[in-house]
Amino acid sequence: MKAIGYKKAGPITDLEALVEFESDMPELGSRDLLVAVKGVSVNPVDVKVRNNKNPEDGYKIIGYDAAGVVEKVGSGVEKFKVGDEVFYAGDITRPGTNSQYHAVDERIVGKKPQSMGFAQAAGFPLTSITAWELLFDSMGVKEGEGEGESLLVIGGAGGVGSILIQLAKKLTALTVIATASRKETVDWCNKMGADHVINHHESLVEQVKTLGLEPHYVASLTGTDGHFNSISTLVIGNQVKVLSWYDNEWGYATRVLDLINHMYSQETI
Repeated sequence: MKAIGYKKAGPITDLEALVEFESDMPELGSRDLLVAVKGVSVNPVDVKVRNNKNPEDGYKIIGYDAAGVVEKVGSGVEKFKVGDEVFYAGDITRPGTNSQYHAVDERIVGKKPQSMGFAQAAGFPLTSITAWELLFDSMGVKEGEGEGESLLVIGGAGGVGSILIQLAKKLTALTVIATASRKETVDWCNKMGADHVINHHESLVEQVKTLGLEPHYVASLTGTDGHFNSISTLVIGNQVKVLSWYDNEWGYATRVLDLINHMYSQETI
């Protein structure tokens, strides 16, 4: 099969940073799916791995998000069958998704929303899982709770921010304050369901004060260094949970992907 990878870690400007080559077909474990890859996305982890991690032998295939069609199933697979359309964030310890075919454990796979094409669906898994774990695991928000409390999302129009706003509005009672600066990003945050959108190029403290709100949770997804003093002022004297950037674990992968499938199939987002 064809695949894309690299032999030596380094910047994307290197002439051999990404090379097309022929690779063996993946071998399946009992719970694995063999997926014909139809769409992939690029995440910060791809850049970090390619820049810093030399392959142990031969080429290293990167790529973690994917969408595609199940071609073959392992002997112990329970949830999927050949022909199913799926999407997922793969396992960083295994070969990546930048290949014609990819092996992935069914337990971190979800069925692709029928309302999405493969390229669009491939952009959802890692950002969705990250947003879920940030909100419900790291911040400890409970589904259905948060009445009278607010969440400040700095960088609301980015990938994680977009999903975080939607999850908070769909599954909690939190008031969501997002930050954006350009008209198109302000419009986007509003479309995602944010209750308020403020400008992160202006004083966050004054804008939040004008809203009459005190954030109980702060997700700083971009420009944390530049916003550090404002965040500190907002949280002084309050019991506030602050997350900078995001954690990168895989806890509730299948549940999150199933939720995204349901939300988009029902056109509730």
